[in-house]
Amino acid sequence: MIARLLSLIAVTILCAVQVATAQTKPKLTDVGIEGRKSSIFIGNSFFYYNNSMHSHVAAMSRAADPNNRAAYRGTSVTISGSGFDWHDTESYFRPNAIGRYSFDDDNNIFFVKLDKLFDVAIMMDCSQCPIHPQLKPVFVDFARKGSDAVRRHGAKPVFFMSWAYADRPEMTAQLAEAYTVAGNENDAFVIPAGLAFARSVAQRPQLNLYARDKRHPSLEGTYLAAATVYAALYQQTPVGNAYTAGLDADTARFLQTVAWETVQDYYGKPQEMTSRLKN
Repeated sequence: MIARLLSLIAVTILCAVQVATAQTKPKLTDVGIEGRKSSIFIGNSFFYYNNSMHSHVAAMSRAADPNNRAAYRGTSVTISGSGFDWHDTESYFRPNAIGRYSFDDDNNIFFVKLDKLFDVAIMMDCSQCPIHPQLKPVFVDFARKGSDAVRRHGAKPVFFMSWAYADRPEMTAQLAEAYTVAGNENDAFVIPAGLAFARSVAQRPQLNLYARDKRHPSLEGTYLAAATVYAALYQQTPVGNAYTAGLDADTARFLQTVAWETVQDYYGKPQEMTSRLKN
């Protein structure tokens, strides 16, 4: 009886993963910029939890290239609970504002002279908005408006595919489809963080990726999302990266592997991306 139950559970998990990956294919399979990239994350609390996702991506990038600490520059503009339509994306590119100064390792302010503010703008709608019956048209409209605003300033628009709630796994495929379709319609690169969450849950369900509200990320969830961002933007594996965010080595490596496998599967070019790793 127990063996039969375990078999049924395994089949259910396998089906869930298959549903989550059966979707429209992304038109863009890389962001279109070589080398390290300066990024602005435009979104909500999914980004700013656990000391902000952009800081984890920066730490991972610097760990991969320790001799070039200036290789990656990132910032985050977030509003709690916000969707695409809450943000004035155009204003984030105004001169002498965002990114004008920062802090060094000793917490001293230093001023930055920039020829260009950001290479990519990573945008996320509210966690339900792309699939909500009343808010989906807003998602479609502002995906276009946000992409247009970003391009006007010479940057690349990127959509961050968010994850399902812990108790609503059916959201995975719905969000994946919504973001992929929007990305294709707006020539925007899509980062498949939601699919990475589903893969992690299927492979290691005892690893908790969520805060108590079953919606926001735990540190493990933020780390997985950051590893997926890193793998997608740079088309390089995060597996073996020295930055672990304080997680134990086994957990960090598992999440790095999940991120890498998800990115390869989503863009449909594992051989090409693996060859980049070997080179």
